[in-house]
Formats: sequence, structure tokens, C-alpha cells
Amino acid sequence: MIGFYILIGIISLFSWIVSNTLKTKFKKYSKVHLRNGMSGAEIAEKMLADHGIYDVKVISTPGMLTDHYNPVNKTVNLSEGVYNQRNAAAAAVAAHEVGHAVQHAQAYEWLQMRSKLVPMVSITSSFSQWMIIGGIAFGAASGNTGIGFYIAVAGLLFMALGTLFSFITLPVEYDASNRALAWLENKNMVSREELAGSKDALKWAARTYLVAALGSLAMLAYWALQVLGSRD
Repeated sequence: MIGFYILIGIISLFSWIVSNTLKTKFKKYSKVHLRNGMSGAEIAEKMLADHGIYDVKVISTPGMLTDHYNPVNKTVNLSEGVYNQRNAAAAAVAAHEVGHAVQHAQAYEWLQMRSKLVPMVSITSSFSQWMIIGGIAFGAASGNTGIGFYIAVAGLLFMALGTLFSFITLPVEYDASNRALAWLENKNMVSREELAGSKDALKWAARTYLVAALGSLAMLAYWALQVLGSRD
């Protein structure tokens, strides 16, 4: 048990470090202005056109680091800063999100798997832990460990689905970044310095997903020990 709390502490610390480093990196590379003078929106639109994708719209969305690709309505949603700014950080984020649009257009298998899980995970993630806790509590209070155990196991399965989703997200995000950087370099959209900044920014962005996946796995392992250990 102590080992678990140490592990959670390490993951939480790493998550904090990654999150703060990511913000610092984006602030740093937001000062590296693009020599071509293109905004994030213009970068995104050109990358879409270069890949023959004309049914995806690039739109601005409120907030900071709220950038995402929506496969349902086929929109590349760029935060206000990224949409309007003309720097290495904006170029990296815009190209990364278009990378997801390219994945969608080319039926990238990991993205397809992830998309199929979205409806289920969006429902089960909100109550999986409560099912586990409720199942354990019900079994302890009623003395009927059978029913409580099965409720808790159902919660574990839902939580496992969320963990699977987190790990499937990893290749999706890394591939989108690789596509983005390859396009930026091959099309000479950025200088060597700008490309280095874009690579560094996307590297730290990807690490946020890695930390989230490890945290999800650690939490699943903890509750599995609580449920299955109590069965013994």
C-alpha cells in the first residue's frame, strides 16, 4: 500500500513538472516569430490543402491550449492565441491538430479505435470509481460480498476501458506530431530554429498524455488490489 502511494506521488509530481514545463515551453516559443509570417490558422489551412483535404474547416475556439480536432463536424479548433499568432508554438499546435484531420482522412487505425471508444468512455468514466467504492461499501455493510463484489468488478471493467482509452491515445498523439513536424520540415514552412522550437513544444505536449496514461494505470491497479484483494 505504501508503495502505491509513493508511485502516485511520483506520477503526480511528474505531471506537475510536465504541465509547468509545457506552459514555459509554449511561452518561450511564442516569442520565436515565423519568418514566413503565417498565422496558425493559415498554417492549418495550407497543410489541409497540401493533403488534399477540403471538407475540414479551421475555426477559432476560446481558451488557452484548448486546441483539438473534431472528427464529428470535421473542424480544426484552434485556441485564440494559436489561431491568430505567427510563431513557432502556434505553427506546431496548428500542424499537430491538422495531423489528426489527416489521420481521419486516411482512416488511421488507432484514431478509428479511439473514436469508437469515445462514446463509451464519456459515459463510464464519470461513475466507474463510484461503482467500485459503492460495491465495496455495499458488500461490507450488507454482509453480501457476492453482489457488492460484482458491482465493484463492473466498475473495474469500466475503469479499465478508460485506461485502455488513455493508452490508445498515445500513438494517436505521437503520430499527429510526427506528421506535423514532417510537413513543416518537408514544405520548408519553418527555419531550423523554428522547427527545433516546434519539436520541443510538441514533445512536452505529448508527455502530458503519457503521464495521464500512467496515472490511469496506477489508479486501476490500486482499485483492482482493493477489490480482488478483499475477495481473498
